[in-house]
Amino acid sequence: MKAFPFKAYLSLSLSLTHTQYSRFLPLFSLVSMRRILLFLLLLAHLGELGAEDRLLNPSKLEMFVDELPDMPKIQGFRMLNTSPKPKSLMIGMFKKKWKFHRDLPPTPVFAYGASRRGATVPGPTIEALQGIDTYVTWKNFLPSKHILPWDPTIPTAIPATKTGIPTVVHLHGGMHEPANDGNANSWFTAGFKEKGPDWSKRTYRYNNNQQPGSLWYHDHAMGLTRVNLLAGLIGAYVIRHPEVEGPLELPHGEEFDRPLIVFDRSFRKDGSIYMNSTGNNPSIHPQWQPEYFGDLIIVNGKAWPKMTVRRRKYRLRIVNASNARFFRLFFTNGLEFIHVASDSTYLVEPVVTNETLLAPSEIADVVVDFSKSKTDEAVLANDAPYPYPSGDPVNELNGRVMKFTIKKEREVDTWRVPDKLIQYPSPDLSSATQTRYIAMYEYTSDTDEPTHLYINGKPYEAPATETPKAGTSEIWNVINLTEDNHPIHIHLAVFTVLDQTELVKAEEFKACMSKMNDAIKCQISKHARGKKLRVAAHEKGWKNVYKMTPGYVTRILVRFSYIHSNTSYSFDPTGMPGYVYHCHILDHEDNAMMRPLVVMK
Repeated sequence: MKAFPFKAYLSLSLSLTHTQYSRFLPLFSLVSMRRILLFLLLLAHLGELGAEDRLLNPSKLEMFVDELPDMPKIQGFRMLNTSPKPKSLMIGMFKKKWKFHRDLPPTPVFAYGASRRGATVPGPTIEALQGIDTYVTWKNFLPSKHILPWDPTIPTAIPATKTGIPTVVHLHGGMHEPANDGNANSWFTAGFKEKGPDWSKRTYRYNNNQQPGSLWYHDHAMGLTRVNLLAGLIGAYVIRHPEVEGPLELPHGEEFDRPLIVFDRSFRKDGSIYMNSTGNNPSIHPQWQPEYFGDLIIVNGKAWPKMTVRRRKYRLRIVNASNARFFRLFFTNGLEFIHVASDSTYLVEPVVTNETLLAPSEIADVVVDFSKSKTDEAVLANDAPYPYPSGDPVNELNGRVMKFTIKKEREVDTWRVPDKLIQYPSPDLSSATQTRYIAMYEYTSDTDEPTHLYINGKPYEAPATETPKAGTSEIWNVINLTEDNHPIHIHLAVFTVLDQTELVKAEEFKACMSKMNDAIKCQISKHARGKKLRVAAHEKGWKNVYKMTPGYVTRILVRFSYIHSNTSYSFDPTGMPGYVYHCHILDHEDNAMMRPLVVMK
């Protein structure tokens, strides 16, 4: 075939969109792949250089100039006379512009909201009542072209007609039927014109029968989770139980009970979100990189915001909604965190700390008593290396999160933190019906750059090997054979961390696992004998995410039932498409550190 001229390549490549890319694959297959790869590498390199020229220098932005927004609230129930009843909501996904900082031009984003005008980043906080159904019809109003680069060479939702942006919503921490869980293959495009292979319904039912606590919702489309969240598709969800929580007398009400959704972003000078367009292995994955880190720290949609508080207690539900960044949070003036819950579950008793480490998707539910402050200002700061735990140290920009200005006047504080919170069943190892070994692998190229990540050496598409029975508990030994800390999130279930044990002769064990992929045959009992890591007191309760330390075996007791009522679920968890568990570093999850989880009767 006649050679494709360089200018034609250039014109064609620059014009390709999210929805047009694979139309040209047959044409490309007829041309020398060597020439194409060389050209794409050159083009990507030139594009990356151009993008760097247009990058915003974040040090030019002044910190603490924007007020912390309180995101819109939507009640997930209605009142009939004095009784709460189920409610139906419509929440859309819209492309719009959002101001992340006073001096930054408006940014194109994807945002959740009841309308385009009212859509926000993060989206509205949904307030649900325990035991009252909330029905949400999630509608996709997004355009055909994505605002961020994406990579079709990793497992990705690509519509058959190549038009539209796939999305699907997962309620993180929720316990509900599989069809309502937001499976990665249950995606849909604008107007439900195209649907993924596991799509089944337009309206999700959240029955809210689980324990009260903090959750959050976000996009979960196959291979696009990292870019859809970067674009803005995140929001808070709170399940309240007044009869149980009221007697605790913790801070409540709009002024004193505040979700803080924290994440990092980089921007270009024109205000648009910056994401790399060149991968670390561009000849294998043209765009995918193993982690995304932004220069600016965003809280509730504003970069380094400020908040004026009174000298009394506040409840802060802090969600780490970053793609890959860990936050080790502390107050520069020595104020303490009083932990009352972790992820979506209350603790038995409060735990006081000077700092708290949050992996992506973890939630620290804390009370901060600003009456204890000896200063009139308190900066919430961060000192977690990135990637965690052995990456670069923070700088003046990503080491600051937000500032609290504390009023001078003293006042009577009507809130309290009781000595006892909510008692849930303690972990009972004798109840475990199965013991599993879950190994985490990272694979690299000849240049020692990551190419993909697997759990148990299997891609997502391989048949499910984790098939627990509803109403039972299992012990999972999670073996981290990589150099990264991976926050594992298990859909549907809650778990408690029992211990973390260092692997001895780790390279010998890793070599055996790479060959045999069988922890027992590789004599895990001989290698899991090193030093123990202490599980922090505020993380000893029931969680849905935990940090898997590199070179360690983390033993967890996973429970596939409610904990507040000590009963099995009020719904059938055994239907299709089932559930998943995965690393919540989104760049890892997308490629492809995620496995199916099928619950059996």
